[in-house]
Parts: sequence; C-alpha cells; structure tokens
Amino acid sequence: MSIWVVICAALVCFWVAKVLIWVWWKPRKLEKLLREQGFNGTSHMYMFGDLKQLVSTTKKARSKPIELSHSIVPRVFPFIQETIQRQGPMSYIWFGVTPRVNILDPDLIKDVLSNKFGHFSKIKVNPLLRLLAQGVANYDGEKWAKHRRIISPAFHLEKLKLMVPAFHASCIDLVEKWEKLVSNGSSEVDVWPDLQELTADAISRTAFGSSYEKGRRIFQLQTEQIKLVLEVLPFVFIPGFRYTKSRFKSSLVLVQVLPMYQRQVVYMNLILCRFLPTKKNRRIKEIDREVRSILSDMINYREKATKNGELAHTNDLLGMLLDCNRKHTQENDNSKKFGMAIEDVIEECKLFYIAGQETTSSLLVWTMVVLSMHPEWQARAREEVLRVFGSDKPNLDALSHLKIVTMIFYEVLRLYPPAALLLRYCYKEMKLGYLTLPPGVEIAIPTILVHHDRTIWGKDAEEFNPMRFSEGISKVTNNQVSFFPFGWGPRICLGQAFSLIEAKMAIAMILQRFSFELSPTYAHAPYTLLTLRPQYGAQMILNKL
Repeated sequence: MSIWVVICAALVCFWVAKVLIWVWWKPRKLEKLLREQGFNGTSHMYMFGDLKQLVSTTKKARSKPIELSHSIVPRVFPFIQETIQRQGPMSYIWFGVTPRVNILDPDLIKDVLSNKFGHFSKIKVNPLLRLLAQGVANYDGEKWAKHRRIISPAFHLEKLKLMVPAFHASCIDLVEKWEKLVSNGSSEVDVWPDLQELTADAISRTAFGSSYEKGRRIFQLQTEQIKLVLEVLPFVFIPGFRYTKSRFKSSLVLVQVLPMYQRQVVYMNLILCRFLPTKKNRRIKEIDREVRSILSDMINYREKATKNGELAHTNDLLGMLLDCNRKHTQENDNSKKFGMAIEDVIEECKLFYIAGQETTSSLLVWTMVVLSMHPEWQARAREEVLRVFGSDKPNLDALSHLKIVTMIFYEVLRLYPPAALLLRYCYKEMKLGYLTLPPGVEIAIPTILVHHDRTIWGKDAEEFNPMRFSEGISKVTNNQVSFFPFGWGPRICLGQAFSLIEAKMAIAMILQRFSFELSPTYAHAPYTLLTLRPQYGAQMILNKL
C-alpha cells in the first residue's frame, strides 16, 4: 500500500473525527452538563438545532399585527417565550451545535453583566455585519478597556451640555416640517421616518459640528449599507439550510446565527458571497470606502489643524474624541499603543451613528405611540412641559425638572426596550450563582421578558404605569438588575445620557406644539431589526395646538 494512500486515509479519518466531535460529541457533552445543572431543552439531534423552528415561529408571529396592547413579547420573541413556557425559566435552545441558555433571574443577570471574573465575552458578530461598525460596543478585553477609558470623558454631562443647541436645531427642523403639514389644523403623518431623520440629523450635528453635511452623507451611506448587508446575509448561512431571501426578509431573525461554529464552511461561503463581484457586493465595498474616506479626511484635517494651532477647541463628539485620545496618549509618554489609531476612531464614529440614531429613534417612536394609547398621560406630560418651559426654548437645566416625562420614558423603555436581547459567550468554566456553566455555552438575557415579568413587576407588568417610577429606578427594582434598557455594569451604554437628553428635548418641543393620536391606519407590530421598531410605521393624526 502506497504511503500516500495511508496519509490520505489518516487525514480523512482525522477530519471525520473532528466533524463527529463538532456535530455530535461536544453538543452531547454540553447538553449533559446543562441538564445536570437543572436546565431543560430539546435534545440535540442535528447540526441546525432549533433554527428551523425559531425561524418558522418568528415568521408566523410577524406575519400580521397584534391587538393594541403592551403584551408584545409573543410577537417579538415568540420562540423564546414558548421555550420558557414549555421548559421553564431554566431552559436552553440550540443555535446550530451551540446551546444558548436563557437567564432571567436578576441575581444571575447581575453576575453576567458585571462580568466580575472576566469569563463572559460579547458574541462575535458575522464578518459582514462588522462592515457596518465595530467600536467599543463590540470589543473585549484590553482593547475594550482602552477605548472605554478614552471615549468616556466625551459623554460626561458637562460635555453633553455643549450639544444641547445642536439637539434644539434638529428638533426645530422637525416641528417646523410638521407645522406646515398641519397648517389646516390636523394631518395624518407617519412619524417613524421623520423621527429617524431627526435622530440622524442630531447625530450629524453633535458628532461632526461644522462638517454637518458630510455627517448627513455618512448616515445616508450607512443606511444604504445596512439594507444591502441584510439582503446579502441569507447567502452566507450554512449550506443545506433552505432559507430563501424572501423568507429572510420576512423575519430577519438570523442576523446573529453564526456565533462560534462551523467556521470553515461559513468562511468559505463568506469568501464566495462577500468577495464575488456582484452588484450588491461592489456597492457594499464602495460605501465602505466612501465612509472611511470622508471620516479619514475629517480626522486628518482636524489633527493637522489642531497641531498647527489653526483650530480652536470644538464641542462636537469627533473633536472631543480626538481631544480625549490625544490627552490619553500624552499621559502615557506619547506611546501610540496607549491611544487609538485613525482606523479605531473611524470605527467609533460609525458606531456613534448606528447606536445613537437607532436607540433614540426607537425610544421616541414608542413614546409617541404609547402616549397616543394613553391620552391622559399625554395631557399630563404636556401640562408639565408648559409649566416648566411655556412656549420658550427648552434648556438642559430645565429638562432635568421634567419628572413626569422622565417617568414616562422609563416606563416606555421598560415595555419597549430598544435592545430587546443581550448575548454573551462563556469561554471558560464559570460559576454563576448556584450554577456552573461549561465553556462553549452562549448566554441570552431577554431584556424584554425580564421587563415584562409579573413575578418582578407585579400583575400590571404589561400595563403602562409610569407612576411605578415615581420614586426612581432603584426603589421600584429594589436594587435588583431587573431594569436595564441600556445594558448594565461596566458595559452599560456610554450614550445613555446623550439619548435621554435628546429624547427629552424632542418630546418637549413636540408636546409644546401638537397633540397626537393613532391613525385608524396604524398597525401595532413591534419587531426587532437592530433595535425594537414598528414594522409598518407609526401613522398618527397630528393636531396643531
């Protein structure tokens, strides 16, 4: 027998063994360990796990609107809810060959989000999604710590005060547009695209200041890129999984399907689908190059102008970020390894856009929907705004006195959290409270299920009751980690205060000028696409005051 035949046979046996370990032995081992810890779930039978059931359940839930109520979990995460109802709160599902455990206990959530032992990392996103933005929200370890240290000062309250005029300018554009539409007294308006434009406009002004028009161009490009990437993604999933483009568009639940498994096959698909010179792939690359070029030119100009003393201190996020980065580098003997490279700054700027725009627009649209469903609270909020501001321009100090508006925002964030699901990956054996989780397990914290949990919030958990926050968050949660719309712990969203100030400014100026109610054409259909948003828009009747 030829030596080459022996070598080939050995290689075949080696790869067969690796595949068997990957698709059968390792999942069986993880399943056994989870069941020993008291977790329940379906037995792992094949390499796709529960994906087919997850997709079909979600597609069915999203095929039609729901009745007008705040009981939205069955539409947003039907499969997770059904799994918990069937298997109990200690349950797991299979994402391919990877088990994903559901964590709903506030004490366990605290341990995960505090990451006190450093054994939980972010789920690695699909390489195609990385084209949209990386940044501090997606990093782990020392790189995350470095970026967090550098960026944090730009979001201190004193810095945010400087951005209030930009928020006001963006809101003025919106209310003037609506005033023209309701010049005859009232008009039907889909407020969702207008609120998205408002938050994009505000990010453009606050992030890039005098380069505002270039900032708007970046947003337009990123919006187009998100659409294209989501259209291409279906073609990079696992061969043999019959999941068509039309079905993907109807559910869009597999954006994070590729966590830690089948890398060789998946990356081969990525090479074919990302790098083949198709029209969409060419456009995705063109957009990426143009966004990077615009940002790189702005950054280089500012760095050069600052170095030559030609540019005074700027109050926009880009200026503050560059300033913080420069100071951090100087404090560490001008060593470049302690600062961020231009590529890092570019990624952070891209993240500003996506995270800032998506979170605030989601909060504003659901606030308007909820206040239309509960006109008595709309009246109370307007009364407070008029008492504090009258018809004058809102300012930051006075915005902090809007107690009722703040309570309303918290209750909207509880019922309609922008980030409805948080994910982590356990890469070492981890003691989590009374549990021991093995490496290779994903952890899902379904924010929206925790926020709607009757055992935590009481029998009225799915009712709109802002008064529950009348004495603050810590009082109503009893200091438990049961309310975390912006995350919690060391990775809590840096832009939380930024988003709330912008949202307060916007809702105050809207309430000063308009009353609003849901149009008969409105269809209540919350769903997740990056954030929680209305699937069919938010049609309202605006009435001029």
